[in-house]
Amino acid sequence: MEEQLTKKYGLPTAIAMVIGIVIGSGIFFKAEKILTATGGDLKTGILAWLLGGCIAIASACAFAVMATRYEKVGGVVDYAEATVGENYAYYLGWFMAAVYFPCLTSTLCWVSARYTCVLLGYDILSGPCLAITMLYMALVYFMNATAPRLAGKFQVSLTVIKLVPILLMAVIGTVAGLRSGLIVENFTAAAAADAVESPLFAALAATSFAYEGWVIATTINAEIKNAKRNLPLALVFGVGAIMLIYLFYYVGIAGAVPNSVMMENGEQGARIAFSTIFGPVAGTGLFVFVVLSCLGTCNGLMMACTRGFYSIAARGRGPKAELLAQVDRYTNMPNNAASAGLVMCAFWCCYFYFGA
Repeated sequence: MEEQLTKKYGLPTAIAMVIGIVIGSGIFFKAEKILTATGGDLKTGILAWLLGGCIAIASACAFAVMATRYEKVGGVVDYAEATVGENYAYYLGWFMAAVYFPCLTSTLCWVSARYTCVLLGYDILSGPCLAITMLYMALVYFMNATAPRLAGKFQVSLTVIKLVPILLMAVIGTVAGLRSGLIVENFTAAAAADAVESPLFAALAATSFAYEGWVIATTINAEIKNAKRNLPLALVFGVGAIMLIYLFYYVGIAGAVPNSVMMENGEQGARIAFSTIFGPVAGTGLFVFVVLSCLGTCNGLMMACTRGFYSIAARGRGPKAELLAQVDRYTNMPNNAASAGLVMCAFWCCYFYFGA
């Protein structure tokens, strides 16, 4: 009898996929970009986070409805097949397996390596940076291809770990800002005269990208226990939690440093905020959490990447469908499809590094 993917992931892993993929390094450095877009108007920035979150939640609800009705393999590919047709789903599956998943995965591996190089003192464009990128890529691939249950636990663990500094800043930064009056000062500060013409829409565009990625969690729908119940819950609860996390973190940052400091110092603004609230060591420690946060996102993306070609082959479509649809009896993973996903990741990584 041909091996099939088994139900191995519960609701916590599904939620960790949603939150862990969306929250990467961006949350630590996006506050400055939102403030710059709004000219330092904190109220407009919060409105942009709120609107972006509402749009993401509405989208998650739409996919949650689909998830309650269709459960085959591939998530979005399933929904495309049911609503538009097999041919559209086939081409969408190819795009996601050959372009979307591996591009994101290779990019996040490079971002993880970049912040690792910052910690170690290496040039982010040097050979060691590329070597660390490939090392991270190989490690998350090996874990997902040979120990998928461990990869799921790793995803949950890193999601919890990455939330620690975010929630600490949200709570302690807000309390400190209320005591010092800095939050009130930042809320009442006038917008800069050189703000963009449509600050709300400029900020909304930035927040929309910050919410992107949750739909990738649907790729493991064939392996989620009671998927028609747990996957919709994970999508809606996960995206809702992300919106609250973003909002409270944004307010916490406003309680740590003035808006002008965040805008003037760019990506260093978050480091200054953490150093102000938690001491000088926290500024360096922040990059440790950024690396762990990025690796959590990498792992979630690799979970999708190793299953991308399988979602096509499982339908009997595409070249070498029988080969790519094989599921290993020991690991319960489509190792041939997973290897194809790794090759695409390596291709896009080399393309970005040498060709772009």
